[in-house]
Amino acid sequence: MKISSKTRKFIYLISPNKINNPQIFYKELEKILVLKKVHFFQLRLKNQRQDQIIEIGRKIRILCKKYGTKFIVNDNPYTAKKLSADGCHLGQKDMKFLEAKKIIKNKIIGITCHNSKLLIKKTMKFKPSYLAIGAFFKSDTKTIKYKADINLLKYAKSITKIPIVAIGGINDKNYKKLLLNNANFLAISGYIWNNKKYKPHEAIKNIK
Repeated sequence: MKISSKTRKFIYLISPNKINNPQIFYKELEKILVLKKVHFFQLRLKNQRQDQIIEIGRKIRILCKKYGTKFIVNDNPYTAKKLSADGCHLGQKDMKFLEAKKIIKNKIIGITCHNSKLLIKKTMKFKPSYLAIGAFFKSDTKTIKYKADINLLKYAKSITKIPIVAIGGINDKNYKKLLLNNANFLAISGYIWNNKKYKPHEAIKNIK
């Protein structure tokens, strides 16, 4: 599925790795989505059972549909299909693009390209819905193995019209630099969910 890169909604919100209290999480997520700032919401649960992921995902899908946010499932096209999600995000160690496409057909498929020009060039040939590159900044959410810079973003924009999602340590102090260099979407997680100063719906208001 092709994605318009001209949207004013540039936030690609990623869930925490674990949702300990789903009912509280749903209420906070709705407070965020009602602001109409989030284009994508990715469910990325690393430390929960599959049945819990399905149960949580069904509730989140309803909220995303209510507020016009694209619901993406991380890693697993089968789970994305089961949840009737809008698409799936694939890492380099996940299922191959063509296999995933057979499962979820023409829905959104985004692919991580880390900080590699080679991966960007190889991946763009498949015409995914978007390319994710980074990490651009230090992140508290996950260990940074691949460090990207603005020159890589400029390179990606120069060779493809596929939308680019910038990832890694993005917050209210550094996000504008990425937008000024034409990143289409900004993947944000830790700044929203682990913010010691602001509640999640307050934190996202600072990304304007």
